[in-house]
Amino acid sequence: MEQNWFFPPHDGVRLGDLANALGAELLDPSAAARMVRNVAPVYRAKDGDICYMLSRKSKSELETCQATAILCDKALASIVPAHIAVLQTSRAHMAFALAGEILQPAAMRPALTTSEPAGISALAYVDPTARLEPGVVVEPMAVIGADVEVGAGTRIGPGVVLGPGVKIGRDCTIAAGAKLQCALVGNRVILHPGASVGQDGFGYGPGPKGGMVKIVQVGRVIIQDDVEIGANTTIDRGTMDDTVIGEGTKIDNQVQIGHNVRIGRHCGIVSKVGIAGSARIGDGVMIGGAAGINGHITIGDGVQIAAMSGVVADIPAGERYGGIPARPMRDFLRDVAEMTMRSANRSKKTGDNE
Repeated sequence: MEQNWFFPPHDGVRLGDLANALGAELLDPSAAARMVRNVAPVYRAKDGDICYMLSRKSKSELETCQATAILCDKALASIVPAHIAVLQTSRAHMAFALAGEILQPAAMRPALTTSEPAGISALAYVDPTARLEPGVVVEPMAVIGADVEVGAGTRIGPGVVLGPGVKIGRDCTIAAGAKLQCALVGNRVILHPGASVGQDGFGYGPGPKGGMVKIVQVGRVIIQDDVEIGANTTIDRGTMDDTVIGEGTKIDNQVQIGHNVRIGRHCGIVSKVGIAGSARIGDGVMIGGAAGINGHITIGDGVQIAAMSGVVADIPAGERYGGIPARPMRDFLRDVAEMTMRSANRSKKTGDNE
């Protein structure tokens, strides 16, 4: 890959210092003074890069690897070429993520769009009743509504709209084009471009002539600390209760979260997931891409849901489910195996009859 000017290399971190910061063991102490400047995949890592390896499947990629260092566990250290320093750790994936944060801090949250001095742009609108702590950045064309509160160190990107009474905590990033209303947001929250939070939930009752009558949506959205919300994700406000996103939860792009949904702490929700109104999601739940979650059901703590699943009923804590309708993973995989075998048998019979 050609030089990436969007994320230039770090000035350099001594490998020994990096190992200490990551809690990894540098197997060759004589390599401690080598400098690491960037992260890279194994197959094209060059001098100054650090990469990571999780299994022997990457062994062939080591043939072209010229990295300064590689993160891996004890079982893989022996296959690393002698010219690459080994940082041994049982959590190579996590250590690599931390290395990226050290070497590419600017990539950890959406960057400022304009190069004008930090502060409140003359091209933004800030209502006179809004209260912004020192150090808030407001970029051009942002609109800060009446009685909004924004904490120190928060960045408000271009075209962002904060509706009346919205509260944003400290050190948050609200990226270009995001829109919030009826929302209370904690500290260190990231909203990527185009995210929409706090709009009406989808609620209608039967009308007198067969149509639908709108049900008012007068709840809020509460987003706790350290949440990250992807581009073009939508989170509806509650009907009369609150929609809640728990501390540390990470939500991918293009996810739809309905009214009154409550999501626990440290969940991971992948792109195109749809969660219908009043669903309850426990702590540490992982939901694969394009899964659909029925409304008014409960997903227990630690549940894992496979991509493309359709969840129609409660799932007990700690279970792994998949399929449509979603069922325990062992049952889902058995059903898939049976269908595959039947299909193969039908194909064989068709071939024999030709």
